[in-house]
Amino acid sequence: MAIKKESYLYPLSIIGVLFFVFGFLTWVNGVLIPYFKICMELSNFQATLVAFCSYFAYFVMALPSAYVLKLIGYRRGMVLGICVMAIGTLLFIPAAYSRLYPLFLGGLFITATGLALVQTAANPYIAIMGPIESTAQRIGYMGIANKGAGIVCLFILGNIFLADVDSLTQSIKGLSEIEKSVALDAYALKIVNPYIIISLVLFGVAALVHFSNLPETDQKVDTKDISRKIRKDRKSIFEYPYLILGVIALFVAGACETVPIDGIIIYSQALGISMDTARHFSTYTLFVMLFGYLIVSILVPKYVSQQRVLLFAAIWGLIFTMGTYLTSGIYSVYCMLFLGFSASMLWGTIWGLSLRSLGNHTQRASAFMIMSLIGGGIVTVVFGDLLDNYAAYPQVSVLILMPCYLFILYYSLMGHRTENWKIFTN
Repeated sequence: MAIKKESYLYPLSIIGVLFFVFGFLTWVNGVLIPYFKICMELSNFQATLVAFCSYFAYFVMALPSAYVLKLIGYRRGMVLGICVMAIGTLLFIPAAYSRLYPLFLGGLFITATGLALVQTAANPYIAIMGPIESTAQRIGYMGIANKGAGIVCLFILGNIFLADVDSLTQSIKGLSEIEKSVALDAYALKIVNPYIIISLVLFGVAALVHFSNLPETDQKVDTKDISRKIRKDRKSIFEYPYLILGVIALFVAGACETVPIDGIIIYSQALGISMDTARHFSTYTLFVMLFGYLIVSILVPKYVSQQRVLLFAAIWGLIFTMGTYLTSGIYSVYCMLFLGFSASMLWGTIWGLSLRSLGNHTQRASAFMIMSLIGGGIVTVVFGDLLDNYAAYPQVSVLILMPCYLFILYYSLMGHRTENWKIFTN
C-alpha cells in the first residue's frame, strides 16, 4: 500500500537529500578516474577500476542490505548506510598520505557498501509511496537532486583535483624518479581536505535522517490490483519475467549512464583533447542528464507513458552511440555527451516497469535491481581496456554501448510486458 498522497512531500524531501548525497559520491568517479590515473600513473583499464570497485559493492551488498532492512526498517537502515559511507570516505585520508591505490579502492568499496544499503531502501520507497504509473516522475525528481549534486561535485572537485594538470604532467616528464614521486605525493594530498569535509557532512546527514521520523511503508499486496490475480500463486521473484528482464535492462542501463559520465574525460584525452578542456565534459554530461530528468518529471505519466519514454531513450542512445563512433575529435565527444540525455530516462522508467505488483517480493526484487548496477562497473572497465587497445581509433570503445541499448529497446517493446516464461518455450 502506498503512502497517502497528502504525506508525499515530507518523505520525498528527505529522500531528495539522500539522492543529493548519492549524486555527490557517485559522480565524483568522473573526476577520480583521471585524478588517480595521473597521481598513480595508471592505464585507462586500471583507472576505471574506480567504477568497478564502486559498483561491485552494489552487487555484493544488495541482498544482505535487503535482509538488514527487513530486520531494522528503512529509516534505521538508511542511517546505518550513511555512517558506513562516512567510514569509507575517511579511508581516503590515509590512502592519500601513502599514495596506495588499493587503499583508495578499499575506501570506494566501503563507501559504495553504504550506498548500496541506502539505495536498496530509498528506490523502492519512492516506487511504492505513490501510484506505480508515476514512479518515473518521482524518480525523475530524485534524478534532478542526484544530477544536481553531481554537477556541484564535478565543478568543485574538478577544479581542485584537475586544475593545471596539463602543466603537472609536462613538468614531471623531465624529473628523476625520486623527484617525480615527491611531486605526485604532493598532488595526491589534494584529496585530503575535501574528503574530511565530505565525511563530516555524511555524519550530519545521518543525524538528519535519524531524527526525521521518516515513515515506514506498508508493502502488502493491493487487493484492488486486478493484474495481481494472475500472479497470486507466485512464490519467487524468478517467476516474474518482466522483473528479471528488468534487472538485465538495469544492468545495461548502468553502463549507458556510467560510460558517458565516468569515461568521457579519459575518452576525450584519448582523442587528443587537453585535460584543461576535457575536465569539464563530465559536468556538461550531467547538465544534459538534468535536462532529461526535468522532461521526464513533467511528461510522465500525464502526457506520455514510462514505456514510450524508455523506447525513445533506446532509439536516441543507438543514434548517438553510432554518432560517437562515426565522428572524430570534439564532435565525437559532443555525441557522447548527448548520450546523457537518453541515459537520464532509463533509471526511473525501468524501475517503474519492473517493480509493479510484486507485493511482498518488492524488497528482495529491489535488492536484485541494485545488484544489477554492477553493469556500470563491468562495462566501464571494458570501455577503459578498449581505449588502451585501440589507441589509434578510440571510437571503437564506445561500441560497447550498442548491445546495451539494443536490449533496452527490446525491453521497452516486449520485455516489460512478458508475464509468463511460457512465451519463450512456445
